[in-house]
Amino acid sequence: MNDHLRTALELAASQIPVLPLRAGKVPFGNCRRCADNACGGRPNMKNPGPCACPGPCHAWAAATTDPDVINSGPWRRAWMRAEAVAYHPGGAGLTVVDLDDADAITWAREKLPATQVVPTTRGEHWLYLGRMQSANAVRPGVDIKSTMAYARWLGFGTGTMAYLPDAVRALVMKEPPTVQPTAVTVSALTGGGECPHHTPAYLERGIAMAQQRITEARSGVHATVYSTFLAVLSTHGRCGCLTDAHVARLFTAAQAKGESPRHCTDAWTNARTRLGL
Repeated sequence: MNDHLRTALELAASQIPVLPLRAGKVPFGNCRRCADNACGGRPNMKNPGPCACPGPCHAWAAATTDPDVINSGPWRRAWMRAEAVAYHPGGAGLTVVDLDDADAITWAREKLPATQVVPTTRGEHWLYLGRMQSANAVRPGVDIKSTMAYARWLGFGTGTMAYLPDAVRALVMKEPPTVQPTAVTVSALTGGGECPHHTPAYLERGIAMAQQRITEARSGVHATVYSTFLAVLSTHGRCGCLTDAHVARLFTAAQAKGESPRHCTDAWTNARTRLGL
């Protein structure tokens, strides 16, 4: 038993799905019957298929915790030629923030919560508990490896693993090119559309309280923003007193807490839809 196979079996015993990597730190290619995904793919791929190939075909999707598979004849032959062990972070319930250079590491230390850190050849892997969509080049020198991806096993590293923060999830969100608050279009109530809240001061106090609620949110910012938008619209959404300036103040408060313009727009739209506005 070589070192890579021994490591793979130890990881599998800890419920970390593993696979062998060949020269170039890449997975082994598909066998003939799996070429061009003719077999339909592994059952755990995005488009599930019937493949039950005994070899380590289909890259990350072949990762397994089954010791009988890992130690089988086809896999043993792969381990004999392997140059490294890889694992499927998403399959282990993890997300890896792959930092490729010193600038990326500096950024992570400034912007992300401390967690378990594994040194790599060029930088560091930051491991978080929780899975998400994988994506490359989410910012200079930073890749996200979780579902439908593999990462090279380089040891356990140091530090205590933290839960996956919203700041990492937000890295894979594509922002719209122009940041503009959504314009508000509300229909007036029957009876002339007059505001039932009597004074502009009532509305101003309500907007200020909504801003404060968003600003003081310590966790669950997404939910807080949505519920706050819903409360504002349920009170002022039909009388016609809300203006674009009011909405801009709410969006600004939400974005200051890390919400993207798209998240703000979606939360506002969803709140309006729920209320039938």
